[in-house]
Amino acid sequence: MAAPTGRDTCECKPDMAAVKAVSSPLPLALRIVAECPVTKARACVLTLPHGSVNTPVFMPVGTQGTMKGISAQQLEQLDCQICLGNTYHLGMRPGPELIEKANGLHGFMNWKRNLLTDSGGFQMVSLVELSKVTEEGVLFRSPYDGKEILLTPEQSIGIQNSLGSDIMMQLDDVVSSTVTGPRVEEAMHRSVRWLDRCIAANQNPHRQNLFAIIQGGLNAELRRACLDEMTKRDVPGFAIGGLSGGEEKDDFWKMVTLSTDHLPREKPRYLMGVGYAVDLVVCVALGCDMFDCVFPTRTARFGSALVPWGSLQIKQKQYAKDFQPIDPECECPTCKRHSRAYLHALFKSDTAAMHHITIHNISYQLTLMRAVRQSIIEQRFPEFVRSFMRRMFPNDEPHPSWVVDALASVNITLNR
Repeated sequence: MAAPTGRDTCECKPDMAAVKAVSSPLPLALRIVAECPVTKARACVLTLPHGSVNTPVFMPVGTQGTMKGISAQQLEQLDCQICLGNTYHLGMRPGPELIEKANGLHGFMNWKRNLLTDSGGFQMVSLVELSKVTEEGVLFRSPYDGKEILLTPEQSIGIQNSLGSDIMMQLDDVVSSTVTGPRVEEAMHRSVRWLDRCIAANQNPHRQNLFAIIQGGLNAELRRACLDEMTKRDVPGFAIGGLSGGEEKDDFWKMVTLSTDHLPREKPRYLMGVGYAVDLVVCVALGCDMFDCVFPTRTARFGSALVPWGSLQIKQKQYAKDFQPIDPECECPTCKRHSRAYLHALFKSDTAAMHHITIHNISYQLTLMRAVRQSIIEQRFPEFVRSFMRRMFPNDEPHPSWVVDALASVNITLNR
C-alpha cells in the first residue's frame, strides 16, 4: 500500500457509472426563500428525511452520539434542527454493528431530528501522527488500542450507511490548510477520485444524501479545478473543506468566496469547521448556508460564555458578585435561571457549570443564525451586519482588516 508517486494518469476523470448512480431523485430539497440583493447571502429551507432545516444554520458537533455537556432532549428544546456525529470515532466504538441494531444513530442517541456525519477524513489532520494516506484509503493506528485500521472510501460510506445519517460526507484526502506544494494537488485529485468511489458505495441514495467536499488548499487554481470536476457529479450538496486550519484570514475568505462563486445555486453550501460568530456572519455574506464547529461547546468547558460583544470569562473574579445573567437579552434556560455569580461559584466545585454554559453557548449560536436568516428575509441583511460588527467591535476598536475586505467584496462598507 505504498503511496503513489507523481500525478496519477486518471487524475480527475469522472467515473460515469458513479455519476449516473446519483442521477435519480434524492431525499433532499432546497428551497430558496430569500436572497440579499447586495451580498451573496440567502435564506433557504433544506428538506431532509427527518424534517426541515432553516438556513443559514449552525450545526453543533457531537463526536460520539452526544454533545459534551448537553443532552439530545435539551438540544431539541433549543430548536436545534440538525447536529453532527463523527464517523471515525463512532466507527471505532461502539461500532457500526451495535448502532445499526439500535435503528441507526437516531435511535441510539434518541434524536428525532436530522443528523450529518463526517467521513472520518478530518482525522487525517487531527491524528496525523497516527495515519498514512494511500490511494486505497487512510491507514490509522487506533488511539484506543494501537491496532492498524484502513479506512477506505467504501468503508467510510458503509459506516455512515449503518449510522443512518441524513447527510453523509465523502471521504476526502485532507491536508492542513498551511501545507503547500505538490501534496495539495495530489490530495485534490485524489478527493475527486474518492468521491466517485463514495457515490458508487452508497447503499441508501434514496434516504441518505452524500455531499462532496471541495479541496485545493489555498491555491485558487486548484480550487477551481476541483470545483469544475466535482460539480459535474449530481450530488445533493457540496462542502467547502480544507480551511479553518490555521491559515491567514485573508487567504481563508478568498477561498470561501471563490468556492461559492462556482457552486450551483440550487444546492446547499456547507463551510466546514467554522464557528466563531464573526466568521459565521461574514461567510453568510459570502454565500454559505451551513456551518459546524466544536468551538461553542469546547470553549464552554473553559468557562467562556459567548455574548454579542465577544465572550465572558466566568471564572474571573469580577463576576463573583455579579447577579446579572450571562446576557440580559438572552432567552436561554441558563440566562433565565442563573446569574454570573452563581456560575462563577459553581465552576470551582461542580461540572454542572460547564453544562449551563454549554447550553447558553449553543443557544447563542442558534439564535444568531436565526437573526441572520430573518434579516435576509426582511431584506435588511447589510444593516444587520453593520449593527453586529459595531457591537462586536465597539468604540474605537478597529474591525479586523480581513473582515473589512471580505465584506467590501460583497458591497458592505463598515461605517463607524
